[in-house]
Amino acid sequence: MRVLTLFSFSTVLSVASAQLAAYAQCGGISWTGQTTCVSGYYCYYQNAYYSQCIPGSGSGTTTKTAGSATTTAKQSTSSTTSSSTVATSAISSYAKASGSVFTINGKEQYFMGTNTYWIGFLTDNADVDLVMTHLVASGLKVLRVWGFNDVSSVPGTGTVWFQSFVSGQSPVINTGEYGLERLDYVVQSAEAHGISLIINFVNNWDNYGGIPLQSTYYNIAITDWFNTTAVQQNYQKYISAVVSRYKTSTAIFAWELANEPRCTGCPTETITQWVTTTSAYIKSLDPNHMVTIGDEGFGLAGGASGDYPYSTGPGLDFSANLAVPDIDFGTYHLYPSSWGESDSWGPGWISAHATAAAAVGKPVIMEEYGSDTHADEASWATEVLDTNTAGLMFWQYGDTLSTGQTANDGYTMYYGTSEFTTLVVDVAAAEDAKAV
Repeated sequence: MRVLTLFSFSTVLSVASAQLAAYAQCGGISWTGQTTCVSGYYCYYQNAYYSQCIPGSGSGTTTKTAGSATTTAKQSTSSTTSSSTVATSAISSYAKASGSVFTINGKEQYFMGTNTYWIGFLTDNADVDLVMTHLVASGLKVLRVWGFNDVSSVPGTGTVWFQSFVSGQSPVINTGEYGLERLDYVVQSAEAHGISLIINFVNNWDNYGGIPLQSTYYNIAITDWFNTTAVQQNYQKYISAVVSRYKTSTAIFAWELANEPRCTGCPTETITQWVTTTSAYIKSLDPNHMVTIGDEGFGLAGGASGDYPYSTGPGLDFSANLAVPDIDFGTYHLYPSSWGESDSWGPGWISAHATAAAAVGKPVIMEEYGSDTHADEASWATEVLDTNTAGLMFWQYGDTLSTGQTANDGYTMYYGTSEFTTLVVDVAAAEDAKAV
């Protein structure tokens, strides 16, 4: 049994006066802080916005050109100083499934990521860039964002919305300044910082519209959303509008059908057919990017009698859906307390999905997870590392922006806190070090 050893990077090295600690930011556009790293580390240029103190011989500094995207990293060796431009962390190739893992930026690897449903709704570009910078600093590689924001009445200028469903009017896709242009900037910033994005197209829940709002608009039952022709035609129209904007961007990790789709009480074939049709449609628009479902992983063999998440009650069959040809990898979520389970139930859920995915021959990621206390999340991370799970993405990332702290739903872990270091930064480093 492999054991995950959690440690704090702050204990790795004592910080010398006027020198930056290990893994601290040391340069980038608008950076005004120190540029000299503590002994044993040098300032590595990752991209125009971010340079970081990483292990290396001697000490290092970055030389910044005001107003320029050019940064030169310098590393001293013995008495000779050499200067060279270091390649940025921008992603040069499309992410692909590779056996039970992924090839990300040309390298087969495991990863840790996170969720910021709100980042596409921000109106200050600097806030978006701040989040991306901190993700890089934390070792997080994949970010999942909402690609939807439905409204039933059009708000005033300054409020972000992506699609309107106003009674008596045809649905409208907002491509303007407070519409998909906000998502445009998220993709642009991700490209600059070397962060990969999972973008989804609709919500199962009524937050930001979703299937409930759309079902009301079309005057149908929620369970009919998946197979009503007019609904699916408009859904595909919206998918096309989003995919066409970014289908050549290497920052897109995958397109995602929905956030936590359920069809409670439906035969599992309902969602499987919807997955088959929609994934094939996306691939017809964009064969270069991966497609996944975004489901919670329900409908799976195993578990104790009466374990609701293992049942097909929510209308899902995890293995059948993962086997759909145009689905590249599986997703599942983990919220034991919300499902009437204890946190100690989590490792079995993780192991069961790794086993099921291996049987299908595709990667699987724990795409969302959270505990009310975070107390047992370290054991979940250990199980992820001990199984053939391609990645994990905690719900949710928190930061302090120009408007204050981002949303805290009880699961949020904020950048810079001690629990963030232990449960995010250290776990990300362990994932990165795990051999394929």
